[in-house]
Amino acid sequence: MQLQTVLFILLAAIMALTVVLFQYYYKSKRKGKLQVILSFLRFLAIFGTLLLLINPKFTKNEYTLQKTNLVLLADNSSSLALEGKAQAISHFSFLKDKVESLSDNFNIFTYKFGGELSNSDTLGLTEKSTNISKALAGLNEIFTGTTTAVILLSDGNQTIGEDYEFYGKRQKLPIYPVVLGDTTKYDDLAISQINTNRYAFLKNKFPLEVFISYDGKEEVSPELKVFMDDNLVYKEKVALSNVSNTKIINTQIEASTVGIKNIKVTLSPLPNEKNSANNEKLMALEVLDEKTNVAIISNVQHPDIGALKKSIESNEQRLVSIYRPDADLSKLQEVDVYILYQPDATFAKVYQQIQLRNSNSFTVLGTNTDFNFLNNIQNSFLVESGYPVQELFASPNAAFSKFDISDFSLQDFPPLLSDAGPVTILGRGEPLLKIRIKGVDMDQPLLSTVEEDASKHAILVGENIWKWRVQNYRNDQAFVEFDAFLGKLILYLTTSKGKNRFVLDYSSIYNNSNETKIKATYFDEAFVFDANASINIKVVNKSTNTSLEFPMLLKDGYYEADLSHLTPATYDFIATVTKENLSRSGSFSVLDFDAEKQFSSSNYGKLNRLANNTTGKLYFPDQMDSLVTALETDTKFVPVQKSKQIVVPLIDFKFLLGIIVAALSLEWFIRKYNGLT
Repeated sequence: MQLQTVLFILLAAIMALTVVLFQYYYKSKRKGKLQVILSFLRFLAIFGTLLLLINPKFTKNEYTLQKTNLVLLADNSSSLALEGKAQAISHFSFLKDKVESLSDNFNIFTYKFGGELSNSDTLGLTEKSTNISKALAGLNEIFTGTTTAVILLSDGNQTIGEDYEFYGKRQKLPIYPVVLGDTTKYDDLAISQINTNRYAFLKNKFPLEVFISYDGKEEVSPELKVFMDDNLVYKEKVALSNVSNTKIINTQIEASTVGIKNIKVTLSPLPNEKNSANNEKLMALEVLDEKTNVAIISNVQHPDIGALKKSIESNEQRLVSIYRPDADLSKLQEVDVYILYQPDATFAKVYQQIQLRNSNSFTVLGTNTDFNFLNNIQNSFLVESGYPVQELFASPNAAFSKFDISDFSLQDFPPLLSDAGPVTILGRGEPLLKIRIKGVDMDQPLLSTVEEDASKHAILVGENIWKWRVQNYRNDQAFVEFDAFLGKLILYLTTSKGKNRFVLDYSSIYNNSNETKIKATYFDEAFVFDANASINIKVVNKSTNTSLEFPMLLKDGYYEADLSHLTPATYDFIATVTKENLSRSGSFSVLDFDAEKQFSSSNYGKLNRLANNTTGKLYFPDQMDSLVTALETDTKFVPVQKSKQIVVPLIDFKFLLGIIVAALSLEWFIRKYNGLT
């Protein structure tokens, strides 16, 4: 407390005492205890009031020691186990013990990572993927705004995610890599990638593209072989050298039988090649015995036509052909779905063929559509005409039940153009999307399905759907969401009539390192999603005939079975809704591919560049003592003592005010009680 404040308090006491002496004792003839009590109460009231005005305070300093955070980040992927699991764990334990000696200067944290970052101080070296950049990004988020150093124990081989060398240029924390694994460079052949379609059609040839790389000095000529279901279907000698160290092999393989085909591509190993695991790669594709033929019929040239063709053909099971309405009708005999783009009177013969064949159709309206002709030629819907051209925004119909559209987002989608009026659905219709005009939701369909006794139809009330596909790319850098949405619509139009209440979503091919999951959507008889259903799935290994059965778990709007624990093989499965005995079946293959086995040595060069980009330094296991010493002596990581000054009022304002009120009240009561004025 300052001396000035102390003097003010003493002065306040003297002033209060002076006032009391003047009021109660100066020229006063009264004596006794009553006079003393009254004068004391008056002194308390006056002195308390003066203390409130002075408001005395005192300050105190609190000191804290702020340490640097030191993160021990360990690679838990199986690639480290290839060089000796015990040795890698031993290096980790040794460094962890060494780092503990720095606890006086550092707050020590231990994390491990594979595909994801986790807080743990034990290693199992069982992760099937490595994502170093994601682990570093997670640490940046956890320790943002603090002084932190990271010791990274890894072989530097990353299998998924952003290249950590480039991510290091944006890295905020200094990285000190410790290189684990073999640092010796060996001659090595590798099949780095295989590209092919996911589907092929029976009796057709499908393309196969193989990328080969070579790390060595001598000229070599390994033999490339391609097997399909263990049958040799292609082979070729490949010439490689230290100058020409990459090759791309392109070939065509015939799909002779239906089903899932396992494809194995191999390279004959070098005489002294240490890692031959990357000389072989497996993949699979499904051979189909039929495909969906879609015909787009139009009299006008419009970007929508190209967008529809590209989107529908993104699924290799579908083939799209473009015709004018005056085309020879014999060419349309094998069509499964007719897309009628802005029909007019020239479409009369096409509509007659659709009605004769009870075919399914998808009608797209626009500013060139003849609405009078359209209303007269078919009985599925009526369109009012005579409206001006206007912009129609889309609003999803959450109650749509024909198929799942929950994954389709309309965020930032541009409007469609149309001069059509309200559309009246005459059959059993259900809108997928509704119209929104100038921010107002209209109870009118923008995209709707219609079911008749023997056919299905869809109608889109507007042109420029190509802009939706472009917007999907702007949002996600891919067309996947839009193409999947349109693909579901085409699939709905090509399947047999009737509503499907139990729908499965799965892939026919899974990599062993990927998440193998099967999703299911189930609706009750009112076609409302049933969140209380009991769905079981039975999976049978076709090679061993062993089976597993377990329930599918409820997620956000769907059911899911996580099958990522399955070993590589081909499986059949059947999913059953127990209370209705409703079931769906299928098959899939899990490939035997381990990305962690593709490396023959550690990538210390990339780790060194990461260290340089983050003002860190690279170390090897025999230099751990030097690493600990460098961290201990680095001035950047010296603990910082911080002080905080706290100002505390000497007297509680409310408490003192209460004393003043009590003293004055008690003095008044005593005076009145004793008849004093």
